[in-house]
Amino acid sequence: MPPVTSVEARPTFEAFVARVREDAIGRGISEETASAALDALTPLEVVVQRDRAQAEFVETVDQYIARRLTPRFVRTARTQGETHRALLRRIESRYGVPGPILVAVWGLESNFGRFSGVRSVPQALATLAWEGRRGLFFREELLAALTILDDGAISPGEMKGSWAGAMGQPQFMPSSYLAHAVDFDGDGRRDIWRSPPDVLASIAHYLKNHGWQAGERWGRPVRVGARAAEAVATVPRRDAGCRATRDLTEARGIDAWQRLGVRTAEGGALPGGTRAASLMKVGRHHYLVYPNYEAVLGYNCAHAYALTVTQLADRIRGR
Repeated sequence: MPPVTSVEARPTFEAFVARVREDAIGRGISEETASAALDALTPLEVVVQRDRAQAEFVETVDQYIARRLTPRFVRTARTQGETHRALLRRIESRYGVPGPILVAVWGLESNFGRFSGVRSVPQALATLAWEGRRGLFFREELLAALTILDDGAISPGEMKGSWAGAMGQPQFMPSSYLAHAVDFDGDGRRDIWRSPPDVLASIAHYLKNHGWQAGERWGRPVRVGARAAEAVATVPRRDAGCRATRDLTEARGIDAWQRLGVRTAEGGALPGGTRAASLMKVGRHHYLVYPNYEAVLGYNCAHAYALTVTQLADRIRGR
């Protein structure tokens, strides 16, 4: 049985931040940047509380979707899609991700840019790194945030985000910003805080880097009767990946699922083919999902989130 880490074994917050400062300077971050971001930080208890009660894991999937996909929200999403139609087409031509998916992610993450967080990103990340439940992860994110500040992308006072340290309209963690943010408007900055072209193209770049396949759909709801349920129960689930990914079966061709008795949501035959798909059951519902669904899980590993994004995208299209 692993030893239990006591509260006394944890350094004070001030000592922890001092060690992060030393590490940051050792990695080449300037003393000026480290001081501006880290001096006089205090821990935020509300951040710890939020980390332990994330909506994706507290609400049921149906509750999560219903609370977000209100008629008003769907209308706003369609309006935003129309407003940015030309931009979305240019982004899709480069990255292969369709506009409705980009608008859906944008809407879920920041209400189409209206709210992207009010908490100091360095303070939130320092709190979570010191608290210890996922300390190493958040410590690296804090160092990534200091790298962004040192590059001059934004000032410490402007680096606001969520309780978890997610930044800007796409709600990127600092490491995601460094890996996936793009300068689509060509002004020399990767501005995910204020530039709609940079925001939407950065979301597209992220999804492409996580396996989005141009021209493919995300998946479809399906019907699995009692006899089919017995048959599909023999298909193993994944044994690797995030928690939501492990809810998926191993991939099979569409024809294979058809032979096992899986049907469309309306009860008809599945479209034929050998294209690989995985089956999952979420709540009362079954879905066949393709790699594009897994790309959305790469953005947020929760079926509640991924199904909300994909269903909103379908409604933007008018499905």
